[in-house]
Amino acid sequence: MNIFRTKSATPDDSCDSGLRRCLSAFDLTFLGIGAIIGTGIFVLTGIAAANQSGPAVVLSFVFAGIACTFAALAYAELASAVGGCGSAYGYSYAAFGEVIAWIIGWDLILEYAVSVAAVANGWSGYLNNALTAMNLALPEALTKAPQLGGIINLPASLIILVLMGLLAMGIRESARANIAMVFVKLLTIAVFIGVASFNVHPANWHPFMPYGWFSAGADGKPTGVLAGASIVFFAYVGFDAVSTAVEEAKNPKRDVPIGIIASLLICTLIYIVVSGLLTGIVPYTELNVASPVAHSLQLLGFNWASALIATGVIAGLTTVMLVLYYGLTRIIFAMSRDGLLSPILSVVHPKTQTPVRIIVICGVFMAIVAGLIPLGELAELVNIGTLAAFVLVCLGVIVLRIRQPHLPRPFKNPLNPLFPVLGMLSCGALMAFLPPLTWLRFLVWLLIGAIVYFAYSYRHSKLNPAPR
Repeated sequence: MNIFRTKSATPDDSCDSGLRRCLSAFDLTFLGIGAIIGTGIFVLTGIAAANQSGPAVVLSFVFAGIACTFAALAYAELASAVGGCGSAYGYSYAAFGEVIAWIIGWDLILEYAVSVAAVANGWSGYLNNALTAMNLALPEALTKAPQLGGIINLPASLIILVLMGLLAMGIRESARANIAMVFVKLLTIAVFIGVASFNVHPANWHPFMPYGWFSAGADGKPTGVLAGASIVFFAYVGFDAVSTAVEEAKNPKRDVPIGIIASLLICTLIYIVVSGLLTGIVPYTELNVASPVAHSLQLLGFNWASALIATGVIAGLTTVMLVLYYGLTRIIFAMSRDGLLSPILSVVHPKTQTPVRIIVICGVFMAIVAGLIPLGELAELVNIGTLAAFVLVCLGVIVLRIRQPHLPRPFKNPLNPLFPVLGMLSCGALMAFLPPLTWLRFLVWLLIGAIVYFAYSYRHSKLNPAPR
């Protein structure tokens, strides 16, 4: 049994998948911003400040951003070199072979599916807050998972079904909707920065690092700047979704690297500014709430700004779900086309030029998960899966440089192999700060993936010369 089968690292840019090539570097950058700015800035900033980092949550964002920058440079090089049929799954296929590619693909399915369900939970909370302010609050039984005393989180399920319809209509329409909602949430952030800049109280930044760099809290959970970095890393989940758009980019070897790096740099700067202002306008101990940005403005008496923030958050979280949902369907599409998953999943609708079957199956599944499982059970599982993918993508740059040194690379990772090694070390370190239960769940998911691979995928792979 040959489990080290490898695809070529030089696919044709035209890669006739049936998908529509219509996305520019501008579209891809906004896809990245749409995926990154959401739950992290509007929810996790306050929670990490209150429970892990204090005002030093700014440093947590810096450390998480540095780890992501190394990974982004690796993604950019592989996107420019491997090109037309990309994503981390495609890159690892070229660098390591089928088994590692399967692990990455299986890992990414977990990352994107759980991310969409997790963000849908946060979206539901903000929507219900807005409805409550208008005296239109939904019954608790319809806004909470059974584990929290409800029946189903209905808004979380419904928003996923709405996005299912939008994605099925076509990527061009989805990209336009994404750009409109990204402008709304950037306007929202600008309003917060404008109000907060004139209401900073430097005393709120003392002590700046109440939990130190890393320590164990009273309940045994990790605290400190580095533990905070492993939590706020969720804020950066999604920039890699840009790489899944390779087959729909007009000029993938140029536009995808631009989209990845530009979106990450813009969002990192925004995170640092917002987290610094947030902990400067109210004590960090007041931020352990589901909507810290809106809550902080309410404490200052700016109710109009708080209401505007809530509107922007709803738009912001919608774009996050849209882009991550999109990325999930394209990963499954690529794996199906390679024979690792059922071929019925790689059928493209002739009119919309989208993989409608995948979109519907994923949408129904995620709507059920979002409605029945609470947010706290989902976020850490996303982080470990994403970090594992980043480690292997960084390693892939080094491997391809050795295996195929003459492969054309329009974008080259600077200081190779130093930056890829630093990316592996920094992402690996953040994985180490995650709780043991998260590791256990992750290993169980990989075990299930191994069973699926050897029971179905190996025999049906298009690299398998034996009759299927």
